Formats: sequence, structure tokens, C-alpha cells
Amino acid sequence: METTPTAPGAFGGWEHLAPGVARCRMPFLDVTIGVVAGDEGVLLVDTGSSVAEGAELGRRVRELTGRDVTHIALTHGHFDHVFGTAAFPGAQVFGEMTLGAHLGRERSALRLDAIEYGVAEEAATRAADVLVPPGHLVDGRCAVDLGGDREVLLVHPGEGHTTHDLVVVVPGTPVVVFCGDLVEESGEPQAGQDAAPGGWPGTLDRLLELGGESALYVPGHGAVVDAGFVRAQRDALAARFGSG
Repeated sequence: METTPTAPGAFGGWEHLAPGVARCRMPFLDVTIGVVAGDEGVLLVDTGSSVAEGAELGRRVRELTGRDVTHIALTHGHFDHVFGTAAFPGAQVFGEMTLGAHLGRERSALRLDAIEYGVAEEAATRAADVLVPPGHLVDGRCAVDLGGDREVLLVHPGEGHTTHDLVVVVPGTPVVVFCGDLVEESGEPQAGQDAAPGGWPGTLDRLLELGGESALYVPGHGAVVDAGFVRAQRDALAARFGSG
């Protein structure tokens, strides 16, 4: 997460990355929300910082795609990426194998984090009370079929920003990789108490293998970057924490 919050609840427009693939940058903490649409399903990458934010995202996705969200991929368990999930009661929710236990254990801490970063106490309390764990746990990797030859790959490439990071790889031209907070463009990558910094550089090596040199890499916060940026951030993390 970034350390300079703005008012929750504001929205920018959608940035189209590839056919059927888009993202928006939330002014609150500059969180990226991704959308991948197939013929039969719509995948949302992360859900925002509150239930109200999630509900507004759902409305905006319907305007963009003409359909409701059917699948959700949670890139990791920080409040600004998971607190809107309850706004999508019919969606299949995916997360890394240990994310459900993490959310159950850290519910109270996530509420306090949200309040500290500027979410209203009532909204943070509500989101924590109805926090949705993933119903589909990803053990390493899994494919999600959205119909019409649109299959996305959910991968746990290793530890880094957290121990339960999940990335979303969308094949096509170009390949689009939603990185979560394993990559950040609008500030230095955050390494909190739940980070695994020693493994982070190697995880980014695997991320680059997944996407390749010509992919678009979508950070959890900030502008879309290329492989060169990810490689430079990998080197900076290795210098900062060691290469694992």
C-alpha cells in the first residue's frame, strides 16, 4: 500500500490494456483493479477498500462489460485489495492456498489498518465483519475458463510482498500480468511485517518467466510497466534485502 491516502470512494476511468482486459486506478491509495472478460465470465482482480467501493466497482464493471462479475482473484490479503469482496455474493473467489487462514487470523488488524489509512471507522468495521475468504484456494497455479477461448492463469510465484501473493496472467497479444503488490510503480515496494523480503527477488524472476519480455506488467499501485522495470525493481529489492 502507498502511504499517502486520498479520500476513499472516488473513481477514475478504465484503461484498456488488451482485448477484453482493462484496469482502473483508484485514487484512494492508487490501488489497481483489473477486469478480464470472456464470452461467459468476467473476472475482477481485487475488490477495493470497502464494501461500498466494491459495490461501485460492480456497477462500473456492468457498464463496461454489460455483465456482472462472476470470478474474483485476490492478489493478497491487505484491506485495500480485499475489503470490497462482500459486494459480489454470487462470484467465485480465488486466493492463494493460505489466504483464507490469513484473513481469518488478521481480520481485526485489517480493520485497524483500514482506519489508519483513512477508511471511515463504520465502513472498515462493516467490511471486516463481512470479510469473504476465498472459496477456491490456489495451490501453486490454476486456470480459470471465462469462455470463448479466454482462459486466465492464477499463479503463486513465490513469497515477497506477502507469503500469499497471487498473480493473474492473461494470455494474448500482449500478455497482461496483474502483479498485485509484488510490483509497485508509484512508490517503493512495501515490506511490512507479513512480507518475505528474502524471497522477493526470486519471485520476480519467476514473474518475468511467466509474462516474458513483451508483456504488460500491471502493478498493485501505479502505472503499467514493462519487463525492464520489473527487472530493475527486482535488482533494487535484491540490493535492499538480499537475493534469498
